[in-house]
Amino acid sequence: MRKREGPGRGGPGQLAFYPWLLIAYPPLVDVVEGDVRPVLPAALGLAAFVVLYVLCVRLSFTDRRRAAAVVLAGLLGVTFLLLAGLAHDWFFLAPLMTIACGVVLRGRPVYVLLVVLTLSLVVVMWRSGASTEQISLVSWGTTTGGLVVSIVLRLFSVIGELHDTREELARVAVAEERLRFSRDLHDLLGHTLSVMVVKAEVVRRLASRDAEAAASQAADIEALGREALHEVRAAITGYRGRGLAAELDGARTVLADAGVTATVTVTGDAPTPEADALLGWAVREGVTNVVRHGSARTCSISLRGTVLEIRDDGRGAGEGVFGNGLRGLSERAAALGGTLEAGPAPGGGFLLKVTLP
Repeated sequence: MRKREGPGRGGPGQLAFYPWLLIAYPPLVDVVEGDVRPVLPAALGLAAFVVLYVLCVRLSFTDRRRAAAVVLAGLLGVTFLLLAGLAHDWFFLAPLMTIACGVVLRGRPVYVLLVVLTLSLVVVMWRSGASTEQISLVSWGTTTGGLVVSIVLRLFSVIGELHDTREELARVAVAEERLRFSRDLHDLLGHTLSVMVVKAEVVRRLASRDAEAAASQAADIEALGREALHEVRAAITGYRGRGLAAELDGARTVLADAGVTATVTVTGDAPTPEADALLGWAVREGVTNVVRHGSARTCSISLRGTVLEIRDDGRGAGEGVFGNGLRGLSERAAALGGTLEAGPAPGGGFLLKVTLP
């Protein structure tokens, strides 16, 4: 699987956490207006806080997670040095500190750390003479800031892993099916073709000496060729579809394994053998597309007579985008006098519809 930068597919990136530095505006005003003493250490401390916060966010969205943890330790030390010795407005740096904790840790360790930091902050604020209301507000913001960030990032990370797992499962399933088919063809044709080669050599040797025997061997080659052709056609039919009933059962299992809620509805008379094989293949192809391309959560498979509809709430492969599977399915539907439609469904999602006469 490919490596992913950040919390997960569609999740917030590092740029989403830089605007929170606006919380440090009151301390900046104190430094600029000289309301805090001594000014120079306060300014250096505030600058160090901002730099360390930015480094924490930046490093946590790369593979350098250990470096991010070291920088986070420095940020915690600078923060408590500032909060223990400067104006009460500076206590609003505490939520920024725990946001950085949530970005860097994103797991169970952050919960324990948040409890320790909040309790330490309460002690520092109480010793500095802060009011009960100030202590409550800052403690609440400190705890929820890190907690919410950690949960959101972890959630998107899990979502990304699930997407990657789904894609990998689809790829492995296709690879295993190709391997099975190649193995079946080898077992099926290996012996037959070897016999045909031997008989062809016999024909070549007998052609000038015994025309009747050569003709007999040639007839054997013709019979073997016809038999091999029949077996290949049977194998391809089995490869492309096991029949409608078996494919519907398999679809339920595949969709359930992929986390897609499936609804299957079958009404009407049983289709002819040719239509049954084609509709079974259509179910396999449609379900494969749902798992591989759709990002779907629900999928409904409806068969009314010889009209098959597979509808999901994902994004599909796009209107008019036919891969080899859909193209082959369309050609075989046309050979039976039917049609295939594939594209965005009315009301959202993706629709695959096969109509046979």
